[in-house]
Amino acid sequence: MTVGVMTSMAILPLLFGCVGIFSLFKLLQCVRTKASLQDAVVVVTGATSGLGRECAKVFYAAGAKLVLCGRNREALEELTKELTASQATKVQTHKPFTVTFDLTDPEAVVGATAEILQCFGYVDVLINNAGVSYRGAILDTTTDVDKRVMETNYFGPVALTKAFLPSMIKRRQGHIVAISSIQGKISIPFRSAFMDKTTAQGRMPMEVARDVLTAVVKKKKDVILADLLPSLAVYLRTLAPGLFFSLMAYRARREQKSKNS
Repeated sequence: MTVGVMTSMAILPLLFGCVGIFSLFKLLQCVRTKASLQDAVVVVTGATSGLGRECAKVFYAAGAKLVLCGRNREALEELTKELTASQATKVQTHKPFTVTFDLTDPEAVVGATAEILQCFGYVDVLINNAGVSYRGAILDTTTDVDKRVMETNYFGPVALTKAFLPSMIKRRQGHIVAISSIQGKISIPFRSAFMDKTTAQGRMPMEVARDVLTAVVKKKKDVILADLLPSLAVYLRTLAPGLFFSLMAYRARREQKSKNS
């Protein structure tokens, strides 16, 4: 009986110590996040909706100097008003700077880059989030659709990244974030032309946006922000490609049958 009491008394300080260490770790992590993003110039493309909008919120709350990019000027102005009216942050915030342009227009990309650099002089974080979605069978998809998807989801972000890259190299500092669907790693039926820059499958945009911010702070190279099933599909595609393609073929036949019925 005495041994049992002594054991319990020994465990309690250990538990309290672990809780204390964990709390200290979370506090240091919070301080690190604020310190690394406070006053950082962060460019977010596709900021008017979805994950881009949520990324704008979390980076604004972290004290970043936001540059909100999109094709809809009114939507960007509305988001700016929403952010500046928010009081749910304890750090110094900055009124976002908005730039309206179309990623598929090379001249517009160059002009937007020049405008941003003229205003701030540099960019700390570029979040390539803008993109378009498409769903359809290969035989039903015209090459015009393929070109539009590629211009918006690939060539546009590449052009924007290359435009900012020289200034990042000169400063020897900069972080480039490429937001992509889980479908960029695995092939899914009826998504032949799709290379979407959207939220991870099965998760709320705000939750994913917070994870994007954490990934930037921790300088992670590659992060899968998806539920269990899509994450398992990524590893299955690598470890057992034969089984993966058999499952995808079965899914394609089932969806085609449902479509024709």
